[in-house]
Amino acid sequence: MLQGLLMLVGIGAVLYLAAAARVIRQYERGVVLRFGRLMGSIRGPGFTMVVPVVDRLRKVNMQIITMPVPAQDGITRDNVTVRVDAVIYFKVVDPVDAIIRVEDYRFAVSQMAQTSLRSILGKSDLDELLSNREKLNQGLELMMDSPAVEWGVNIDRVEIKDVSLPEGMKRSMARQAEADRERRSRLINADAELQASRKLAQAAAVMSEQPAALQLRLLQTVVAVAAEKNSTLVLPFPVELLRFLERAGDHRQDQAPQQAQRTAAQISEGPSGGESSFPAQPSPVGASEVVGRRS
Repeated sequence: MLQGLLMLVGIGAVLYLAAAARVIRQYERGVVLRFGRLMGSIRGPGFTMVVPVVDRLRKVNMQIITMPVPAQDGITRDNVTVRVDAVIYFKVVDPVDAIIRVEDYRFAVSQMAQTSLRSILGKSDLDELLSNREKLNQGLELMMDSPAVEWGVNIDRVEIKDVSLPEGMKRSMARQAEADRERRSRLINADAELQASRKLAQAAAVMSEQPAALQLRLLQTVVAVAAEKNSTLVLPFPVELLRFLERAGDHRQDQAPQQAQRTAAQISEGPSGGESSFPAQPSPVGASEVVGRRS
């Protein structure tokens, strides 16, 4: 009978140990509640014992948790409807507050992230949402960090993953980008033309001082044209000849008024100095005079 009692005691002890034994992993911390009241300090990783039925051990994960935030529809400050989703990285820094102060800290963080995301959408422009996400991420982190501290949770990072735009807005942005690229292309071409014209003006000034350089340039052009397989014959017209003809034309134009003045003076003076140099016209002879002379 004594052996049976000992056996029962041994079985009871084994069952008690099995019910009381707990194992806490390295990345976890344990919070013990006895009859619903917090007992002792936080249990660290390893083997620990609790009183069966009386104590309740709550394990809290201390790792960084990655939680996707469901896509949220919102209207930006410039009245554009967008759909934005994000991801949040957080971890528990105080297991007691995470268990005592909030019912489910994961659900609380998820709901707070959704409301904060919708709130920051209404405060931002579309351009900021597309090009300055880092600033928006910092704003989300600040909005979520203050209430999360009371829950024993630290918000490590918040990232906006994707921004979905309506099809009409996408087409408008594509046209705007195309127009902007066309404008920049025209500005670059105009600037290139301006620089090229300045260089050409400098080259022309240098060549005007050295006529041989201009003739050499003409010969180079002839060689370049002759290298092509075509039937066109290019004969450069000497620039010096053009300049000579231009100077000759200017000289003739200058001498024409002087020649006209000399001719007019000669006509007005005549051979004796006061009469005309042209011979006098014979007076017409009447018919009666001719008949009288014959008789």
